[in-house]
Amino acid sequence: MKKTPFVGILAFFVVLFTMPIGHMVMVLIESIFGHNYQYPAATVLGLIGVLFLFLGVRNKDENTSTWLGFFAGLFIWTGWIEFSFVYFASHLEIAPFIENGEVATKPEYLLLPSSVGIFLATMLYFFFNKDTRCHFFRWFHRHLKLNIGKSSSASGRALSTITAMETIYITWFFYIVLLLVYDETLLGKYDALLYSVFFISLAWSLYLFMRLIKFQKMAPAVRYAIPTVIIFWNAIEILGRWKFFNEIWIQPQNFAIEMVLIVLAFILVGALSMFLPDKTEQLSEQN
Repeated sequence: MKKTPFVGILAFFVVLFTMPIGHMVMVLIESIFGHNYQYPAATVLGLIGVLFLFLGVRNKDENTSTWLGFFAGLFIWTGWIEFSFVYFASHLEIAPFIENGEVATKPEYLLLPSSVGIFLATMLYFFFNKDTRCHFFRWFHRHLKLNIGKSSSASGRALSTITAMETIYITWFFYIVLLLVYDETLLGKYDALLYSVFFISLAWSLYLFMRLIKFQKMAPAVRYAIPTVIIFWNAIEILGRWKFFNEIWIQPQNFAIEMVLIVLAFILVGALSMFLPDKTEQLSEQN
């Protein structure tokens, strides 16, 4: 389990299982706490994420910092960001998008693409950061010949903060992409774009997965698995949109056994990955 390709595969599955669980948590908060108390509950969830981030910043262990940052990003995204859109969509009385008599897009997701300007503006900070280890950004730096300065030493990086922001921004970006290609008044009127996003997501995630299984250390593998899984999840979301299968994670009350099995699988692979020793060196600079 300490060798390739098991480290990368384990990292992929532990991140993958958080996707349906995250959807389930949001649905359960709405159904359990109701309209009046779901926002305080979401606020507390976000605060737990902040606590995880604080603990991760203070922790010097790479594995622990990475895990705390990852869960901080998930909790902050779900608790503060998603529910802020839920609140203002309700406050502004935005109606859902109805397709074939069913709710195809909830009101909060109709509102979310309006944040694209904030996303692009704040992303500039990360794009022009000379210390970035993002392979995607560095590809543009190399091919556009952008000389943004010599990077500092990798030691002492705030891995918890990096992982949290990576989780939030990649999730945010692909939400915007999917919602724009879903919107039939914008990009959604071009069917070829949705098909392109589907096949590009599959091909891109496969490419990243083939790189991921070369990792020998769990912490960098988890950080690399985050974009790999989120890009792959685009294809899952689109297939669900096309009604290829029943999205059990958005109706956990009807699929309790299945969701319990997913949670147990997550606990199993999560425990394996968290306690996997990291004594080997990376073959190359990663994430």
